[in-house]
Amino acid sequence: MQGVLNGIRVLDFGRFIAGPYCGMLLADFGAEVIRVDKIGGSEDRFILPLAETGEGGMFMQINRNKRDITLNPSVPEGREILEKLVAGTDVVIANLPWEVLPALGIDYDSLKAIKPDIILATMSTFGREGPYKDRVGFDGIAQAMSGNMHMTGTEDEKYKSMAPYCDFGTALSAAFGIMVALRHRDQTGEGQVVEGTLMRTAVTMTNSYLIEQAITAPNREPTGNLGQTAGPADLYKAKDGQVLVQVVSNNLFRRWARLMDDPDKWINDPRFKDDISRGDNGHILSEAMSAWCAERTVEECLEALESVRIPAGPVLSGQQVLDNEHVNETDMLKYMSFPTLPKDAPIMGPPVELTASPGEIRHRAPTVGEHTEDVLAELGYDAQAIAAMQEKGAV
Repeated sequence: MQGVLNGIRVLDFGRFIAGPYCGMLLADFGAEVIRVDKIGGSEDRFILPLAETGEGGMFMQINRNKRDITLNPSVPEGREILEKLVAGTDVVIANLPWEVLPALGIDYDSLKAIKPDIILATMSTFGREGPYKDRVGFDGIAQAMSGNMHMTGTEDEKYKSMAPYCDFGTALSAAFGIMVALRHRDQTGEGQVVEGTLMRTAVTMTNSYLIEQAITAPNREPTGNLGQTAGPADLYKAKDGQVLVQVVSNNLFRRWARLMDDPDKWINDPRFKDDISRGDNGHILSEAMSAWCAERTVEECLEALESVRIPAGPVLSGQQVLDNEHVNETDMLKYMSFPTLPKDAPIMGPPVELTASPGEIRHRAPTVGEHTEDVLAELGYDAQAIAAMQEKGAV
């Protein structure tokens, strides 16, 4: 099946997560995405290695559906190849430092001189403007500087999220921006720069907290898993595990009260009249909920809470996620082989489902330079010319 983005070519100079995942999203829906690796392989390929050749799980996840070439644009022969590639490309993705782009010939001015309607999508920690524009950073830096880490953990010990949500969120935003830019190009013939930043993504996700701080200045401090703006909302111990429960809104609170002894006591108590009051007095509600959960297994807790339509879920380990019936029956994970990997790897499919034009995983992530010769042949290089390029260190 051809994807809806069939005919769109993307050069992916992405590294680590934000750039590669952005390219993967486009590839899942049919774009031809060519990952441009350093000769020998770029550093993100080898994070937490699993295959004998060094590739790690993150690389396998976010580089599927791509072809891979090695290229050194700093030598004249490599720059020649780059220019030929750009001439037939719609989108260039680069989450590299701004000062590196001109040296590689992938800054917007250089790209536009080759193809006037090119779209350049960049991802960085802080962006190309502002006092921090020259600083380097990773996902955790954005988490720390957005207010999120301040409110995660306890007052004495802050935590960042294990999942790099700023990276993945920036990739999703950039992919959305690319789609808008392609639509604009179709309407006007103009290319443009699409810029995503980890800091912008992080502040987007903490914005409601910042609005509250600006208006009422509550100067909130973290309370672990205990919710501060509704309740009961916390992590509770059952007989055989833990359950996260989130009661938000008067309607859900009345449902929760029906599970408790003497529900009128909870509903008529002015300390629990609305969400913010229940958040202010959440420790009282959590004491009751803790006692209730302690008498039941996780499954008994979940069944009772679901019976009155209260959101709740178990805390699952990685293996429990892999074994989970919902994950498996909805085909979230596709098990794929990779060269030298001892067993098939569970690769998460496209993050969004479409009924008429769905995305799909067509093939595994590529090995280093796996498609270099094929791509060069498509550009008109014969076997002798390709060998010469390899000898000169261009590919």
